[in-house]
Amino acid sequence: MVDIFENTILCRNCDKKMCLSSINKNGFNLRLMICDTCNNKIVHPEDLKEYGDFQNLRKKNFRVKLRFVGNSYAVSIPREIIDFMNEQQKKLNEMVDLSFDDFRRISLNF
Repeated sequence: MVDIFENTILCRNCDKKMCLSSINKNGFNLRLMICDTCNNKIVHPEDLKEYGDFQNLRKKNFRVKLRFVGNSYAVSIPREIIDFMNEQQKKLNEMVDLSFDDFRRISLNF
């Protein structure tokens, strides 16, 4: 399948050729086409959809159960989050980094 950004794209405002660029927003690399003349920007539709999915998932508040397993506690991670992470990384590493940030806050990094 051919990517839309592999074609020449002309700015709708000034009819000049747009240049490929990218920005990083909340860890997402968003591809864009930018017009050097009028600074008009077009974000790649796939990147925009993935970023929108992330924003929707981020707004959700998940209530999960804390379970006692052996000498440790376990928290289940909702399937939605794992599916999204797998989609982004293609293969999710089974090992994660866990850190105690401050009182009442724990970070889990994939």
